[in-house]
Amino acid sequence: MDDPGTSPPAAAQPPRAEAEGPPTLGHLLELIDEIIADVETARSVPLSGHAMLDRDVMLSKLRRAKAELPEDLRAARWMVRKREQYIARTNEKAREMLETARERAREMVQESFIVREAVEEANRLVRSAETESSRIRLEAEDFAERTYEEAETILGELLRELRASRAELHEALPPEPEPPISY
Repeated sequence: MDDPGTSPPAAAQPPRAEAEGPPTLGHLLELIDEIIADVETARSVPLSGHAMLDRDVMLSKLRRAKAELPEDLRAARWMVRKREQYIARTNEKAREMLETARERAREMVQESFIVREAVEEANRLVRSAETESSRIRLEAEDFAERTYEEAETILGELLRELRASRAELHEALPPEPEPPISY
C-alpha cells in the first residue's frame, strides 16, 4: 500500500522503444485479449477442468499489462484511496460531532428536567403559601370578629350602666328635710 501522504504513484514501466510511444488503453486491451485467447486455447489437463499454460509466458504478459496501465488509471486509483481516507476521516469527525450533539442534548434534557422540577416545586410552594395566607387571613378575621363582639358587648353594658346612672341623676330627689329652725 502506498503512503497516503504522497503524490500519485509513478508508472513502473519497462523500457519501451521510442517507436512504440506511450502505452494506450487500446494497446492494453489488445494485451488483455491476447491473454484471454491464450487461456481459451490452452491444452486441457486430462480428466480435469484445468488448463496447461506456460507460467513464464503468462506472468510476462500480465506484468506487461500491469506496466502498461495508463498513468491516469494509476492516478485514479491513488485518488480513490485518498477519497476513501478522506471519507473515513470525515465519517469519524461526523461520529464525534454526533456524539457531542447527543451528549449536549442529554445535558439540555437534564437541565430542562431540573428546570421543570424547580418550576413545579416553586408552583407548589406558591400554592402552599397562598393556602396558608388565606388560612391566616380567615383566622385573623375570626379573631377580629370575636374581639369586636366582646367589645360591643362590653360597650353595650357600659352604655346601659351609663343610662341608668343618668336616669338616677335626673330622678327627683326627695325633698331634703327642712333644717330645724331655732329661735
